[in-house]
Amino acid sequence: MPEVLQKILWLSTALFFIGVYGMLTRRNMLAILMSLELMLNSVNINFVAFNKYLHPEKLDGIFFFLFIVTIAAAEAAVAIAIIIHLYRYHKNIDVGETEEFKY
Repeated sequence: MPEVLQKILWLSTALFFIGVYGMLTRRNMLAILMSLELMLNSVNINFVAFNKYLHPEKLDGIFFFLFIVTIAAAEAAVAIAIIIHLYRYHKNIDVGETEEFKY
């Protein structure tokens, strides 16, 4: 495995687990959304790195990257709309306080 690919994979792994840590420890919905975006970006780094070093003549990793970026943008727009709606009506975006919406 090339040394550069190994460094990229370590960076991607670190970003992914920082995102997991943020999702598990944060109670603010915006912080959880940012952690999720960080995890998606680490996956994108993996796709592009593996595409460059394993199959440089193909564009499969780039297409996956574009697909994930598109899905992440749509997910962020919907999540931010939900968060704004919760804040307007309840003045709180704490995950623990939204238990009343379950039923």
